[in-house]
Formats: sequence, C-alpha cells, structure tokens
Amino acid sequence: MEFGPVPLDQAGGAILAHSAKAKGRKIAKGTVLGPKEIEALAAEGFEEVVVARPGPEDVAEDLAAERLARALVPDPEEAGLMLTAPHAGRVNLKALGPGIAAIDVDKVHALNRVDPAITLATVAPHVRVAKGTLVGTVKIISYAVPGAALDTACAAAAGALAVRPVALRSAGLMLTEVAGQAGTLNEKGRKAVEGRLRALGIALADCVTVPHEREAMAAALERLQGDVLLILTGSATSDLHDDGPEAVRRAGGTVARFGMPVDPGNLLFHGKLGGRPVIGLPGCARSPALNGADWVLERIACGLDISDDDIAAMGVGGLLKEIPIRPQPREG
Repeated sequence: MEFGPVPLDQAGGAILAHSAKAKGRKIAKGTVLGPKEIEALAAEGFEEVVVARPGPEDVAEDLAAERLARALVPDPEEAGLMLTAPHAGRVNLKALGPGIAAIDVDKVHALNRVDPAITLATVAPHVRVAKGTLVGTVKIISYAVPGAALDTACAAAAGALAVRPVALRSAGLMLTEVAGQAGTLNEKGRKAVEGRLRALGIALADCVTVPHEREAMAAALERLQGDVLLILTGSATSDLHDDGPEAVRRAGGTVARFGMPVDPGNLLFHGKLGGRPVIGLPGCARSPALNGADWVLERIACGLDISDDDIAAMGVGGLLKEIPIRPQPREG
C-alpha cells in the first residue's frame, strides 16, 4: 500500500489519511476521495493531501476485518457469539448469553504474529461473560492489508473464539450454624451466592440451614436438590478432613481437593456426590466481590471438569485483592 502526500488533482479514488475541514464539514480520515470531496477540499485551498492507496493485492480494512471475524467464528450461533458490522476496520464479537470465554490461546498468538496491522484482542480465557459482553475485537490497523497475510491469519485462527454456555440449571445451597454466630451471617451468604448463580442463569432450587455437625451436614447433603451442590459453613474449613469435606464423604461423595492458590478464596474444596459436583465455598463467598470460588463455580457450571492442574494454574493472576482486615499476615 502506498502512503504519502499527493497533489489534490491526483487524489481521486485514494483514501484520505488525515481528517480535513471543507465547506464547513469534516471529511474524516479513511474517506475514499470522490469528486465531491475533491471539490470541497479545493474550495478550501488544499493543493495536496496525504492519502493511502491500496495495491492490487491488498484487502480494504472493513472487508479484511469481516473476513477475519468470520474465520474466527465460522458459525456464530453455535459459538455463542454475535458479530457487529465492520466499521473503521473493526468487528466486535459479543456474547449471546451467559457462560465463560473459550479462547484458543495458541491460535490467537499465531494470528497476531502474522502482520502488525492484523490484530485480535480478547478477554482472558475462562472469564465469565453475560449477554452482550465484548469477548473479542478484530482491528485492522491500516487502511488495507496484503491479501496473502490476511489469508494466513484467517487460517491460523480458524475457530479460535467461542462462549462455552452454562450447562447446569439449578443449585442447592447448604449453610451451617455454629454457636455464637451472628444471625445475619447466613442470610448475607445466601444473597451473595444467589447473586452469583443469577448472573450465570442458574436458579437456587434449594437452600437449607443445619447445625455445624458432620452427621447433620451429611444428612442435609443427601436430601439437597440441585445440579450443583454448594456448602457455606459457619466455621471456615481448615483441612481436607475438616467437617465440610468429611460430611461430603459421609453422604457417599468424594473430595478431590482442598485449597487453591487464589486469594481471596484459599479455603475452597470440591468433589462429587452422586455424580453431581460439590463445592465447599470459602468464607469470602459471602461477599459479592470476585474470589477463587467464582472461577471454580463458573467452570463447573459450564460443564468443565476441574483438575488439580487447572487449580494450580490459577495462581498466576490469582492475587485478586488485598483484604483490609488482614494485610499484615500476608506482608509479614
């Protein structure tokens, strides 16, 4: 693509590279200069303008952006995404509904290595999205890009973006009480958990409160309704064999892991009971603020199994927020 100043009488059909005012109106950069624009610029005294002139093998920015977006998302409905109309070399990709972002990181990196003018920016993998959330944006930085480079980028990134939809529709929550517990604590926890579920389109189908005793907890878990079972105890879980995990085992379930390298959210455990996932929530789940439980709940809600490697990998980026009531233990 050629770029630079040319005499105004030779600028017809080229792309204006810098905005200009003529006859009281703005001629925006990126405008293809036709007879009306040339006449208006001449009336303002312009003798030359800076233009871009694509070569025969170049693809204009809007067409290039649309082609790349279509390669990224060949079937938008299946991918859970909608594509905006191209404008100024940009196409946005937005979520059709709640879920988590499914990003093929290697493909996105490969695309962005092809040509500096061909770009894709996305949210981080597994980020929770809602209807209308911007998941990715294609931006062609120059007015046109070489067709061969565009073809390479399209091939490199085919099918790289999607939204993994929520697969579970209901949840059950078990709350426990300990001696001396504030009467509002469980209600605060229920509201916060229900808000998290609502954001995912999941209904709180069942909520029970029981004494913080293993047998009572196990019996409640056996009866608890929902596609996923959540436990929020009045006393924080401190060990793999503490009351919460042990209640899951006594109810006939299994516990896969206790503890995660995310703060806040360290004291989480998860497992299964009768084929249903179980999540032992940390105390910070009583707050609507982001914590490690969100990352686990969102992935499980979208049908993903959580492995030890998955949780171990959450440590990078897992320092979410300093907690004002306890800055010293972390820093000391």
